[in-house]
Amino acid sequence: MLKETEILIGKGEMLPLMEEFYTIQGEGYHTGKAAYFIRVGGCDVGCHWCDVKESWNAELHPPTLTDEIVEKARQYANTVVITGGEPLMWNMDYITSKLSEAALKVHIETSGAYQLSGQYDWICLSPKKNKLPLQEVYQSAHELKVIVFNKHDFKFAEEQAAKVGSNCELYLQPEWSNRDKMTPMIVDYVMEHPKWKISLQPHTYLNIP
Repeated sequence: MLKETEILIGKGEMLPLMEEFYTIQGEGYHTGKAAYFIRVGGCDVGCHWCDVKESWNAELHPPTLTDEIVEKARQYANTVVITGGEPLMWNMDYITSKLSEAALKVHIETSGAYQLSGQYDWICLSPKKNKLPLQEVYQSAHELKVIVFNKHDFKFAEEQAAKVGSNCELYLQPEWSNRDKMTPMIVDYVMEHPKWKISLQPHTYLNIP
């Protein structure tokens, strides 16, 4: 990689862009809303059930000028979701400031395992057991979304809920490949523990990309 490119990446003025697309948000608090997704490459959290493993290796995704990413985003919805991979592996200060300057609402989906950079209208924290979030991300999260793969994840969810702020929205979402088994268990759990809500990924049922 060229030294100049490394410097721009360090400043957040270039990012390893995997893909960008306009769609309907299908998870969590903002389900059903139109949003422009910016998926950044690079992740070392390593969830075995991850549905975008191709995002893990940042070197597979070309460094792209952040200004170009922002210019495309502003042509679509008024909400942008930065996701990954793990976007906080990179400096998010520049892209979030430029998106805000363009009068766009800025959301991020993160495991919280890296230092929080950037300014956001909404932070969705989706913690993972093998690389837990930093304290600052727990306290900043607007939404906690725990993926439920097996019954032991309910205990993990409660442990994570104890670390976020009192106004944080709490969601349980079945891992897609195990949804038929786990969804009824999640329904029962939410009825017994109504502080939680269910995130059901309706975009997958509706075949929305």
